[in-house]
Amino acid sequence: MTTAPTRERLAAARVLVVGDAMLDRYWFGAVDRISPEAPVPVVRIDREEERLGGAANVALNVKTLGAAATLLTVVGIDEPARLLRDLLERQGVDALLGTDPQLYTIVKLRVIGRAQQLIRVDFENQPDHEVLASMVADFERALPEHDAVLFSDYGKGGLTHIPRMIETARALGKPVLVDPKGGDWSRYAHATVITPNRAELAQVIGGWSSPRQLEERVAALRAEHAIDAIVLTRSEEGMSLFDAAGHMHAPALAREVFDVTGAGDTVIATLAAMLACGLDLGAAMPIANRAASIVVGKFGTATATYDELFA
Repeated sequence: MTTAPTRERLAAARVLVVGDAMLDRYWFGAVDRISPEAPVPVVRIDREEERLGGAANVALNVKTLGAAATLLTVVGIDEPARLLRDLLERQGVDALLGTDPQLYTIVKLRVIGRAQQLIRVDFENQPDHEVLASMVADFERALPEHDAVLFSDYGKGGLTHIPRMIETARALGKPVLVDPKGGDWSRYAHATVITPNRAELAQVIGGWSSPRQLEERVAALRAEHAIDAIVLTRSEEGMSLFDAAGHMHAPALAREVFDVTGAGDTVIATLAAMLACGLDLGAAMPIANRAASIVVGKFGTATATYDELFA
């Protein structure tokens, strides 16, 4: 059993989450016939639910564990932005929300029938400018009050300024965690830890045919970009930590996988909260692995509590 930080120690830890926030919208309904217009099910909606998504879900995961979270992001001037703001306030997540009139606040709509996701519809746009540019000063002001910085990159164009932000955070001695997107990791240079899944890592280093080849390629990647550590999330195979000390593995703990939505958010949020408490990565990774096993047994974007993790 991994040593747990006390509730008091966790409550004193503060994590700054930067990235692309979204509103996750769920429409639940009954399916009892096929449409006469096309071979698709007809869903009679009887319930709607809205949840924090993207970087906002990461911040909520930090908060649910018992640490303090601040979300820094940019949203549009629209109804989803208002709902996002209300949800963050209700959940006790501090927010530094910039607004951009050209931006549509990202909404992911999932239609659920018979406890299955039938379709996901994404509402978003790609502005012609860097939306977080106006928030760099806010980031630099907020940074000293936080114990760890977490960048949640969903590839929506919000993190073009990430090299400068990483440099500033590391200069102040803050651990920097990155949930990556895309094949170019040069912009994540000097991060403390990056948390790709298998597909995201393969996009950068190519496929691997053996554990040894994986270790060699990850070591080369870390050296190329001066990354302290990589935590690879491997679904049913658990999680692996690659750092200067070598390779450490934690096997998967999930007994029943119901929904993997947001599991990566939970992993990096848990790592950030533990590093903010002063734990090292070797101690933090098994805790994050346990948190992932809890949320995949829940429906949709979900979180794990202190009691669930350390009961």
